[in-house]
Amino acid sequence: MSPVAELSPADLTRVCDDSRFLFETTAELQFSRQIIGQERGTRAIEFGIGISSPGFNIFVLGMSGTGRTTTIERFLQDRAAASTVPPDWVYVRNFQDLRRPRAIRLPPGEGARFRDAMSGLVEDLKRQIPKAFETEEYKDALASVSQELEAQRNRVLQDVRDQAAEQGFAIIRMPQGLIITPLQDGKPMELEAYQALSAEEQTALDTARQSLERNLDDALGTVAELEQGARERIAILDQGVASSVADHLIEPLKKEWAAEEEAVLHLELQRNDIIAHVEDFRPGEGDETAKRDPFRRYLVNLIVDHSETTGAPVIVESNPTYHNLIGRIEYEVRHGVPTTDFTNIKAGALHRGNGGYLVLRASDLLDDPDSWQALKRSLLDGQVRIEEMATGSIAAKTLDPEPVPLDTKIVLLGSASLYYMLFALDEDFSKLFKVKADFDSDMDRTPENEEEVALFVAGRCHDEGLRHFDRRSVGRIVEYGSRLSGRQDKLATRFGELADVVREASYWAGQAGREIVNAADVGRAIEERVFRANLPEEQLRQQVRDGMLFIDTSGMVVGQLNGLSVIQIGDHSFGQPSRVTARTCMGSAGVVSIEREVKLAGPIHDRGVLTLIGYLGGRYAQSHPLSLSATLAFEQNYTGIDGDSASSTELYALLSSLSNLPVHQGIAVTGSVDQWGNIQPIGGVTEKIEGFFDVCAARGLTGDQGVIMPAANKRDLVLREDVVQAAASGQFHVWAVETIDEGLELLTGVPADKAAPDGAHPDAEGGVHGAVQARLRQLAVDLEAFGGEQPETQD
Repeated sequence: MSPVAELSPADLTRVCDDSRFLFETTAELQFSRQIIGQERGTRAIEFGIGISSPGFNIFVLGMSGTGRTTTIERFLQDRAAASTVPPDWVYVRNFQDLRRPRAIRLPPGEGARFRDAMSGLVEDLKRQIPKAFETEEYKDALASVSQELEAQRNRVLQDVRDQAAEQGFAIIRMPQGLIITPLQDGKPMELEAYQALSAEEQTALDTARQSLERNLDDALGTVAELEQGARERIAILDQGVASSVADHLIEPLKKEWAAEEEAVLHLELQRNDIIAHVEDFRPGEGDETAKRDPFRRYLVNLIVDHSETTGAPVIVESNPTYHNLIGRIEYEVRHGVPTTDFTNIKAGALHRGNGGYLVLRASDLLDDPDSWQALKRSLLDGQVRIEEMATGSIAAKTLDPEPVPLDTKIVLLGSASLYYMLFALDEDFSKLFKVKADFDSDMDRTPENEEEVALFVAGRCHDEGLRHFDRRSVGRIVEYGSRLSGRQDKLATRFGELADVVREASYWAGQAGREIVNAADVGRAIEERVFRANLPEEQLRQQVRDGMLFIDTSGMVVGQLNGLSVIQIGDHSFGQPSRVTARTCMGSAGVVSIEREVKLAGPIHDRGVLTLIGYLGGRYAQSHPLSLSATLAFEQNYTGIDGDSASSTELYALLSSLSNLPVHQGIAVTGSVDQWGNIQPIGGVTEKIEGFFDVCAARGLTGDQGVIMPAANKRDLVLREDVVQAAASGQFHVWAVETIDEGLELLTGVPADKAAPDGAHPDAEGGVHGAVQARLRQLAVDLEAFGGEQPETQD
């Protein structure tokens, strides 16, 4: 077999040269939290942070699992540390419109002080106002009003009594009030005596009584006016007392908060309310509603407190529901009825991130359409309005708090597909998220970026208290980064997964009693991760070992090859060989894919099959028609297939059948082919080679087994160490080919265009293509001899 295009062990992976690391362990490194290998994304974020114009919010594109959320949060925190701390926000009672609590902006840290000052004011008022009503001066003034009222009331009523006495009547107090009754011998007249009077006497008596009753009514009206006047004088007296106390306590506060106009206005309105409701401060007085908590209306609801904040806030909201984002109004049940007030207003993430940054996952946000609409409305209006969502019934009266001006930078994290969907379908999206920060899934594997990975490992060890890594173990992490990226010259930026490997390697080092993580610990961590996830892979391997899945790894067979595919199950992917067969016969049906006929093939696979027809026509039908019937099948395939990475495998099987030349079953093939016979790159080459290697190794390596792959995929090889070692010992081979002809020679042992040496294959004196050409000519002649339309007989 020709050794042409066989790759050396050095080609099969890229080992990290850890001698370039200028440290013995990561404990020596001064790590940073900069975003690694994402210059494009970093520059976009820097721009989005720096520009203050409306609508320049940021959408960060990238794969999940890259550690974007944590990385972006740390990046923003570093930038925010030098920014100005935003103001505090409080809600207070609106004494003019109870349904619309007032929002007051205060300097950072002053919100808590204002809240505490108002609580202290209420406590002082509760103590000092009652004391003021216990002073002798107040009691004397109150007694004076009462005495004057009593004297005036007695004079008015005495005048009526005198009039009644002159006319022989008396005024008597009864349960129903004052009544006028005639007298007889100085006593109220009995009913019998009244009835014994003549009609004229009764009429005269009734007329006199009615006149006196009118006088009494007038007198009682005068008394009522006197009592109202007294009450008003007492109220003025009480308000004066309350005003004296309130002014004494509030004036110093007004001077202290003189720079905050809204706070001073609130203090003035609160003073007026205290005076108007002075009865609430007197034990046993006040209305029942107020008695539930008469002083609650004077409290301050601090919804945003930056007393301990350094720089601008960075908020990551992991559950951006409507209320978590916008805020909510909570309710209390009193006597079976839900009620609320301004103290039940709760801030949302937009309030907490106001003046700083709010980080949201776009997919979580879009799970709740109300949240997405509320966020857009807040950004478009430039304010956060806490509103209760409309429901089918109204359970209680609610509030309409004053909105809070919004000045925050929104950072959305999402996939590229989600970004472009929003861009196309939501007309507001492009106005609100003008900065696209595109995070790539990998970065160039340069010495500088390898150093960055070392710093990343050091950061994880420092932040999480993990065991530090030696140089070689860091090199293994670098190599694993290349494996995740699927490229020797790239490193994956899936730092979430890399961080997990760092954590697990530290654990296994601890299990082994080591304080420093070595390369074996990293290898153990990677192996254990695979072992936990590869049960489906092992089950398929077992079916091959048990002979339930027919896969030949030795011998020579005509029209049969092992193709390779990648199976993805959850977070684990692996290569799996599949037996591809071809049968050719006389006829004119052309090349038929059985998978296509039964609708198990996708459009890309169908395209690959049609490409084979183009290759056959271009290669063999330039001087005569292409007359054949051929079938292609993925044997024992009961699920759908797609992709064109097996098109070269199908072509090799087809040419083997046509030429009647057997192919090596120990060689598996992967690669796409074009109509000119050029082998094109495919995906998953590492997993495919390892999948076939595992099947061969389970049966015993023979030294002539291997995989033919596209030469364009050489830089994508990041094979396991056991595969590389098998290649180094000559037990397994990897060939990189550029054309179908190169693969034909490897598979058949026969040159593609030349006569076979020593007459080993007398049917292939013109090489593989010669044999194919001869067979196609014979099929055409036979078909013509049979009249062109005859029953098909397969070889």
